[in-house]
Amino acid sequence: MEPLIEHRLKLGGFSTRALELEGDGPPLLLLHGFADSADTWRLTLDRLGRAGRRALALDMPGFAAADRLGRGAVLPQLDAFAAAAAAHLADETGEAPIVAGNSLGGCVALRLGEREDLELAGIVPVAPAGLEHPAWFRIIESAPLVRMLLVSPVPLPERVVRGAVGAAYRQLAFARPRAAAREVVASFTRHHRDRRAVARYLDTGRRLMPELAFPFRLEQVRCPVLLVWGERDRMVPARGSRRIIDALPDTTYELIEDCGHCPQVEEPDRFVRVLLEFAAAPAQRAA
Repeated sequence: MEPLIEHRLKLGGFSTRALELEGDGPPLLLLHGFADSADTWRLTLDRLGRAGRRALALDMPGFAAADRLGRGAVLPQLDAFAAAAAAHLADETGEAPIVAGNSLGGCVALRLGEREDLELAGIVPVAPAGLEHPAWFRIIESAPLVRMLLVSPVPLPERVVRGAVGAAYRQLAFARPRAAAREVVASFTRHHRDRRAVARYLDTGRRLMPELAFPFRLEQVRCPVLLVWGERDRMVPARGSRRIIDALPDTTYELIEDCGHCPQVEEPDRFVRVLLEFAAAPAQRAA
């Protein structure tokens, strides 16, 4: 099994935390969703490590242990960061990478697929944001436990903040909240240690909302696409998949039953299986 290496990288002008596997390609670049971190891919990385695959998961700017975002529009900054990460992987391995992203990361992956200046072996949007009105942010912001954190008249201990964030995460992200593994929830909440961190993420979400009104030119996507969605996604309904399939009819679509917003966490075995099948498809076609 390939060991998982945690280290720092500077990409697109941002310093970030990386979780990296050495191994065979094509390399896989993994981008997380809003208010999440590279840790959301740990179960995926565990299975990819057992398969001997090269992969790189990153904290995106503005989240977890990455540098904060600069002034101005958010999506162009995330685009530049992700493009630099894809180019970094291509330079290191000599192979075009596959970019997989969940939610906000899925939006960024789709936008990378539109670029003519970037060679990609494929993109894997997982419940991507930006296909419909972004109701997911209103759901997060209005969640009772999140509101409680923000309006509390006294400072709250870290364990209380993380407990409230973890409970909201279970309810919003999973089809089966009680089945969410404790270590997965703890991994998510370690980047939400105090009320300031939660408020900062919500401020970033408000900046993003106007930019997520269908920020795509899907007709310009030229690389293969694997679209993955949980059938019971409460955050970003799976009906948004129709816009991608209509624009890109060759899209491979995997709808996972009894699964919520984060298939890479809730159904990691199935997610990795379809991901590796997709990664192997170009070589199979060439053969």
